Amino acid sequence: MGRKQSLAADRTDGAGRHLRRPTVMDGPQIKLLPDGRRLHLQHGPIDLVIEAFGGREEVGAAYGQAADRFGSVLEELAGELGNLRSPVTEPRWQPDGPIACKMMEAVWPHRKAFVTPMAAVAGAVADETMSALTDGREIAKAYINNSGDIAIHLTEGESLSLGIVNELDRPAIDGTAEFKFDQPVRGVATSGWRGRSWSFGIADAVTVLAPTAAAADVAATLIANSVNAEHPAVDRAPASEVDDNTDLGDRLVTVGVGDIDPATIEEALDNGQVAAGEMRASGLIHSAFMALKGDVRVVGP
Repeated sequence: MGRKQSLAADRTDGAGRHLRRPTVMDGPQIKLLPDGRRLHLQHGPIDLVIEAFGGREEVGAAYGQAADRFGSVLEELAGELGNLRSPVTEPRWQPDGPIACKMMEAVWPHRKAFVTPMAAVAGAVADETMSALTDGREIAKAYINNSGDIAIHLTEGESLSLGIVNELDRPAIDGTAEFKFDQPVRGVATSGWRGRSWSFGIADAVTVLAPTAAAADVAATLIANSVNAEHPAVDRAPASEVDDNTDLGDRLVTVGVGDIDPATIEEALDNGQVAAGEMRASGLIHSAFMALKGDVRVVGP
């Protein structure tokens, strides 16, 4: 969960992680998965799995709306890519497209940190596609999983359950979270140093619940950066050395975490807990789950 996407041949996510080059396909790919219930939308690095619950005709119409909106997403974002890759500073830049606006809205509260709107791209795409999916449709509940960044739609009386994975390279359900209509959570994202992207921190995984997927996306990235401590077993390298196209310059990214002692684990999780607690106190997130070497911390309910 929580993996970011590249909108060009290569890019950084703007919050301390650099993504490997994806394979870009020509044109959006749209199909139902073999179970006949879930819709798969894929275009270049953007990969959505959608499931909606409701009457057959309503779900079919909703899937059509989502597919129609998805067709222009990549081109729309590419048109503003230069600004979307720039660090967020005052005065506030006003994007043109609705997805870019969602990205800016999500990252703006974090502008004192090093962050660009790209830190919220995967979540914002999920949010925008959810808006298209549910517009005018009678859908009881739905989720859109954008490579781990998840947008949720719930109506009164409905709920969804989510499995939480501690170690992204060894998938196993380590915990669950249940979302109900009356809770202020409509987005989930996970970040960490493992997987497709780079991180400043050493967290195996940080899962964040927030009002939107875009908000969860950027918060998970920044909290994962904060789950950090110095130790000889932590291997770091300048971003410019691991990829000569990075715009992270010489900022150090984590490339390996070996055996670290309990005190270092405690210190790193303490730092992440402070960052998550500040975001929760500011109303930016609902809760956060942090995992490092088998130890976990939870901030919020």
